[in-house]
Amino acid sequence: MKILSITAQKPDSTGSGVYLTELVKGFSQMGIEQAVVAGVYKEDLPSFPQEVKVFPVYFMTEELNFPIAGMSDEMPYQSTRYCDMTEDMTERFRKVFTQQVESVMEEFAPDVILCHHLYFLTSLVRELCPEMVVCGICHGSDLRQIKKNPWQREFIRTQIRKLDKIFTLHEEQRQEICDWYGCGGGQAVVIGTGYNSSIFYREKRERKAKKDKLGLIFAGKIAKKKGVVSLIRALGRLPDARDQIRLSLAGGYGNEEEYALIHRIAKQSPYEVRFLGKLTQQELASEMNRNDIFVLPSFYEGLPLVIIEALACGLRAVCTDLPGIRFWLEENVPGNGVVFVEPPRMRYEDEPVEEDLPLFERRLAEAVQKAEQVQLPGEEVLRKISWFSLCRRIRTELSNDLVKKDIDKLYI
Repeated sequence: MKILSITAQKPDSTGSGVYLTELVKGFSQMGIEQAVVAGVYKEDLPSFPQEVKVFPVYFMTEELNFPIAGMSDEMPYQSTRYCDMTEDMTERFRKVFTQQVESVMEEFAPDVILCHHLYFLTSLVRELCPEMVVCGICHGSDLRQIKKNPWQREFIRTQIRKLDKIFTLHEEQRQEICDWYGCGGGQAVVIGTGYNSSIFYREKRERKAKKDKLGLIFAGKIAKKKGVVSLIRALGRLPDARDQIRLSLAGGYGNEEEYALIHRIAKQSPYEVRFLGKLTQQELASEMNRNDIFVLPSFYEGLPLVIIEALACGLRAVCTDLPGIRFWLEENVPGNGVVFVEPPRMRYEDEPVEEDLPLFERRLAEAVQKAEQVQLPGEEVLRKISWFSLCRRIRTELSNDLVKKDIDKLYI
């Protein structure tokens, strides 16, 4: 089997990028021949196994003269919002990606195309390759985008429902996709996520002295919609916060003005706040092992891999109780011990109602206190969730789709 993976974004700077990269590495271990099409800048150096053929689509060039189009309105690098795409930008995007996909199809001749995000590029690939097995992976941000943004909406909905298979993160997401796109039968299947156990694991730690501060860490985009402002405010509610806690924020940012605001709020807090910047996975694992509690106060998520990574590093975890996450964790990581926090009411999927935030922040502070007493899941439970096992499940689904395609041809 030859697999072509396609994404419009950088393959190494967001959760969906890590997901794509880890799948490529897992398939490579299986001996599957692969190629990747990805939207990048000329200075980017995607990290794939040497044998994987990479076909970059360069943004900020004469042909594609704007920043990378991002699935989130604020990406951790210079980006373009899809809602701001003009007719000229849309045509350039369509033309350049069409040329690259057609070139790869001729040179690489894949058996299966695996597209990341149920959005415009996946729809374009489905239209360009009507006879191919084309499957899509939903990462959550694509659902949010299609709901908020009318840009190309009908074209996207029409083509997405024609995909041979849609891989979803959890059951609630699968149901939402079926309702939104009108998918039927076994077209959409829950595939979940995985983590890299060779990077994220519990290091041997010395017993903490009683005088040591409680270390809390957040990892993700430093943005309001990730709940970072609410997290900083919430921890200020804890008794003796100045002497008792230290907060580390790991991740890049997209909105400079918002990032500056978060810095100002952090400086006003009564305790230490560390901005670690964007980290490699190895650096993040090391930082996690230096802390005690991981907190993800986001207002929107698909299935956050970073929670699994934190648990694997021996952290207790606090997370906003968003659709699908709790059920998936209970089913796949029994005894996970994650403390869930009821979210505020939302507008447009990921924008909290401002008057609800003080109560949400109070609940968040209480959850952190509760998490200190939680028992951690066993390491053997977590090891069952690996990228390699995820790749095996996807390969089985893709093989079934190829067989079905061949059988259908016999009856045409």
